[in-house]
Amino acid sequence: MKILLDENLPRQLKADFGADYDVRTVRDMGWLGKKNGELLGLIVFNGFDFLVTIDKNLRYQQNLDRIELKIFLLLSINNRRETLQALVEKIKDKIREGNLKKLNEIS
Repeated sequence: MKILLDENLPRQLKADFGADYDVRTVRDMGWLGKKNGELLGLIVFNGFDFLVTIDKNLRYQQNLDRIELKIFLLLSINNRRETLQALVEKIKDKIREGNLKKLNEIS
């Protein structure tokens, strides 16, 4: 399973997922600065299963029902790694449980 971390998240966060997860960042993929619509297309075309973001406007800007991708929206007071690390564990739990919605809010 492939996970992409949006550019608004710290790159170091990918290490917090551990070796069992194939996690890349938008920077790793060379997609910095891409608009959401184009980015979502690239994500799906490149076989990612999940997008992790803190962009609360994504659901209003894009028709998420038309893409085969599950999105984790992190609801956090900031985007510092120390703050988000606890949410990574919640993401991993949700993935293990299965039965995910198109947009999954994690707080």
